[in-house]
Amino acid sequence: MVRIGIEERRTRLGRRHRLAAGCQAADPVEAAAAMVALHATDPATVHLSVAARVPGSDVAGTERALYDDRSLIRMLGMRRTVFVVPTPFAPVVQAACTDDIAVKQRKLLVKHLGEAGVAEDADGCGRWLAAVEESTATALALRGSATAQELSADEPRLRTRLNMATGKSYAAQPYVTSRVLFQLSAEGRIVRGRPLGTWLSGQHQWSPAADWLPDGPADKPAAEEARELLARAWLTSFGPGTAADLQWWAGWTLGQTKKALAAVEAVAVDLDGQIGYVLPGDEAPEVPVDPWVAFLPGLDPTPMGWKDRDWYLGPHKSKLFDTTGNVGPTIWSNGQIIGGWGQPESGEVRFQLLEDVGSDITAMIEAEAERWTAWLAGVRVTPRFRSPLEKLLSQG
Repeated sequence: MVRIGIEERRTRLGRRHRLAAGCQAADPVEAAAAMVALHATDPATVHLSVAARVPGSDVAGTERALYDDRSLIRMLGMRRTVFVVPTPFAPVVQAACTDDIAVKQRKLLVKHLGEAGVAEDADGCGRWLAAVEESTATALALRGSATAQELSADEPRLRTRLNMATGKSYAAQPYVTSRVLFQLSAEGRIVRGRPLGTWLSGQHQWSPAADWLPDGPADKPAAEEARELLARAWLTSFGPGTAADLQWWAGWTLGQTKKALAAVEAVAVDLDGQIGYVLPGDEAPEVPVDPWVAFLPGLDPTPMGWKDRDWYLGPHKSKLFDTTGNVGPTIWSNGQIIGGWGQPESGEVRFQLLEDVGSDITAMIEAEAERWTAWLAGVRVTPRFRSPLEKLLSQG
């Protein structure tokens, strides 16, 4: 069994994630494809992840790819997370992950509708939900694009309240609006369009999928074929990785993961005592890269690409991740995390190093902090999920 050590994994990360000098992407689509998908739960992440990988990129260029060219699309994907993917790859993600999520979420929503007293039984709740979905989709088609509030005005049943965690201290009665739109999105019937406000806004207009992509998406593969394609893409970008890494990243069952690895004929390799996998023919060492540094945003797909992170994170989890496993802004050098960054109200980029990296790398980091300060141009980005170190650096 071929051994692939930590240094080799770090070299692969720098080249394949388009972070090393001379290896960067040409445009936002190439950057997204290199990572399989860009995290989009926090809208700022998409723009900052692109800027870290595409020299000279700006917000306008990424928005053009998303909303004008539509060569990128925002969709629900792995682990019930919102991602931005190259549009031709969206059917693969849909069939490999999102379709299963849609089935599970529909059952859960029907259950919650029953608890809210919408109908006497599950069948009645299912019929009610189907009617509201069709009415909402029709209203959206008539408008062309709309906000959740506008759709609620067209379909008053969207203002039906759910009873969540009844009797608990955190009990709530939210409108069903977001759950219905989530369901329609998960089933690929509607898509998230332009944000309401700036590129930092988490509120988006909705559009019918047929209008947003008038030529229609590429043919959706069968589920097993899609999982094979997604596993191949992940191994290309993130390999070597363990079966547990892939299972966590994709949100699959163990059985689905094993079948996907078998389908791509993944080759087992030794990750210093763990069994990892690469694609056939990918066992050879990566071409070395020049020294590099990078400032990555919270939820960037690089630190969120593996379940086992010790080989690039070291002992810094408590400072760089929140309590639920979401990574904050990080600083990288040659394939490992060496610090974090944040912005106080004045907007400049501050950083703190957690490793002794020497004067040359420190000078590169200082220059990169200045570059990011200029790129952000006074815009302050507050991550949706804040790490302890980011909170500290954002004070004052």
